[in-house]
Amino acid sequence: MKTSADIAVRLACWNSDREILSKIREEVFVKEQSVPADLEQDEFDVKSQHVVALVGGVPIGTGRLLPNGHIGRMAVLRDWRRMGVGAAMLRALMNIARGLGLRRVILNAQLHALPFYVHHGFQPVGDEFMDAGIPHRRMERDL
Repeated sequence: MKTSADIAVRLACWNSDREILSKIREEVFVKEQSVPADLEQDEFDVKSQHVVALVGGVPIGTGRLLPNGHIGRMAVLRDWRRMGVGAAMLRALMNIARGLGLRRVILNAQLHALPFYVHHGFQPVGDEFMDAGIPHRRMERDL
């Protein structure tokens, strides 16, 4: 039986963990959500702080924090959703942001994920917009 107690989140390095992070993001964004593969990775990956969520050493989720406080590329494999993985990664990314001296974090949430982010203290800002063919809304949170 899968439980959230089995989840560990660690800092990841794009250069050494790229294959692991890319595999999760490809599964979630490219295969499930039909995001074009050429949009999924960008020049910000090498500049970002990344986290990876693991269960028993197996990667099940990832997310990143850009130097400007933008959280993004939050992805959890389907079988592990609604089990606290996203929350654990989000907390880790916000802690990294605090450690960098940032006072605010921002993100672009897919509309279906708005309640998740609101639950974690984020507030919607501005109008809905499309990104990679998916409706999003900008959200912000003070740290």
